[in-house]
Amino acid sequence: MNFPGNFGDLMAQFQQMQQGMAQAKEELKRREVEASVGGGMVKVKMNGAYELIEIKIEPEVVNPDDVSMLEDLIKSAVNEASRKSQDVMKEELSKLTGGISIPGFS
Repeated sequence: MNFPGNFGDLMAQFQQMQQGMAQAKEELKRREVEASVGGGMVKVKMNGAYELIEIKIEPEVVNPDDVSMLEDLIKSAVNEASRKSQDVMKEELSKLTGGISIPGFS
């Protein structure tokens, strides 16, 4: 099978980009983002792999008569941390891809 001109070079560049992206994903696992809601009553830390690392809940927000409020605060904090984590990942990966979106990596 014959390929035009620089196909081998293109494949080598693609493989280098894949390796760089794999390294970036590993690095992102070590980066942390934090989200705080309810005036700092609930704080969540997450890494670039979207893994929840830590949840801090101030005792004043724990009210047995209003558990749904605490659930909403936790959900909001986790969602915000997830958005921040996604933004960090997109920013780092776009540096490698020159802004090109590649399925499975964004």
